[in-house]
Amino acid sequence: MAPLDWVVLGTYLSAMIGLAVWLSRGQETAEDYYVGGRNLPWWAVAVSTMATQTSANSFIGIPAYVALKDGGGLTWLQYELAVPLAMIVVMVFLIPFFREMKLVSVYEYLELRFDRPTRLVMSALFLISRGLATGVGVYASAVVVNVCLGLPIWACIVLIGAVTVFYDTLGGMAAVVWSDVIQMVILLGGLIACIVYALGEDGGFAEALGTLDPERLRGLDTGHGIGDGSTAPMWGFLIGGLVLYISYYGVDQSQAQRELSAPTTADTKRSLVFNGLARFPLTILYVLMGIAVGAAYLRSPELQAAVPEDHLDYLVPVFVLQRLPPGLTGLIFAAILSAAMSSLDSALNSLSAATMRDFVEPYALDRPESTESTEAQQARLLRYGKITTVIWGIAMTGFAFFVGGISDTVVEGINKLGAFFYGPILAAFLTGILDRRARGPAMIAGVTAGIGINVVLWLALDGVLYWMWWNLSGLVVATLVTFIASRFMAPPAAEKLEGTTLSLSDIPRREKKWIPTYLFLVGYFVVILLVAGYSRELLSFLM
Repeated sequence: MAPLDWVVLGTYLSAMIGLAVWLSRGQETAEDYYVGGRNLPWWAVAVSTMATQTSANSFIGIPAYVALKDGGGLTWLQYELAVPLAMIVVMVFLIPFFREMKLVSVYEYLELRFDRPTRLVMSALFLISRGLATGVGVYASAVVVNVCLGLPIWACIVLIGAVTVFYDTLGGMAAVVWSDVIQMVILLGGLIACIVYALGEDGGFAEALGTLDPERLRGLDTGHGIGDGSTAPMWGFLIGGLVLYISYYGVDQSQAQRELSAPTTADTKRSLVFNGLARFPLTILYVLMGIAVGAAYLRSPELQAAVPEDHLDYLVPVFVLQRLPPGLTGLIFAAILSAAMSSLDSALNSLSAATMRDFVEPYALDRPESTESTEAQQARLLRYGKITTVIWGIAMTGFAFFVGGISDTVVEGINKLGAFFYGPILAAFLTGILDRRARGPAMIAGVTAGIGINVVLWLALDGVLYWMWWNLSGLVVATLVTFIASRFMAPPAAEKLEGTTLSLSDIPRREKKWIPTYLFLVGYFVVILLVAGYSRELLSFLM
């Protein structure tokens, strides 16, 4: 890279650190630290939520999938099919409960509805699964940054980890949200710059489309992914993806915590609507970058020689290094670095919040003999929270150093942990909210069974059953086991049901003003389905 590119990168990193120092000034309580005092603008929360979905691997992996990888193409659009529908479920069944209870950790709900052991078990599941996945994510991001910057892997791990831990520890959720907003702007700028330069080089959009295999322009694979050999089945993405996104946006601490930082329930719903609408256009930008940069690759022997056949993900970094001018190269690599950091900062803050709120605060505050003032108590919890963030940051960064030496099978298993857990964890919350007979021990048994069936499906049917279906299988098994086991137990105490359960008959009255929005989201789902289904025809029309 040219000296100007390093200046751009240095300016970006300095800005992140300076922002965190500035935002840390107003922190007085743990609530300020973990949910921004519940006073962050809904639009900033929305942009931050969307930025978290965009990792460094997405920035370089999606275009390579669209343009070059076997079995790839515009079928990536199917990842977005279920998002608008999932937002409706989250807005109706989950967010109003968590907002009314003024939660910081969503697992607090499980103690209010069931008991403390249930809360601790579910929070521990989150900490283990998210912790392992984050460590792998840091390593994967470091590999990407290594290709871009040419630094050793260890230096990339330290760079990503140190800067993110520093600004996250100082600024808390406010730093996470506002840094994500900045990172999203940089990311969009990088995407658009790559598209413009690639299309300008190859004679425009029509020429780029004509270069690619027409089969890659098909956006919908109507397979189901249950023994049919489909590697991108529409029904797997739609049904399994619906469960995944409800769980991820609704009960995953890394996302729900951010949603709890907006001022009101209506603001939180606005942020979710924004994500339900904006994710698809962002994905289209990735697809366009894949078409443009992929066409440049197919027309250029130089690019083909520089991109190893076994590492097609190097396509975007190599294109940027070879074809973009100094300064702009630094901006795009800053975008890739920012994508890596936006994924890590949310994970760190949520890991710290769940640790503090579920495992430390209940015992740190339970000291009746203490004469400590409220202000001193909050200052102590704030200090503990920052220390916890540092500890998690060091742990994740340290674990990333070992990932390179772990077998590919183990890494693959860790990456699939989310699909093992999303369905069963969602079942825990939905049964608590909708089933007044559900009991904590039965729910733990159900979640264990749901995770267990997913592990069995992975070991026995890997390559036969598409992994997106694990979200549904985990949800169904966990729900059934919880329902049946609860019927063999005494009903819960009446006070455990007050304010923690929902009657379906109350929904129309409570959600009346939002019904037009929900109908619009359903219509938007139809639009996504049509765009994916007629992608070749739409692109041909644009030619």
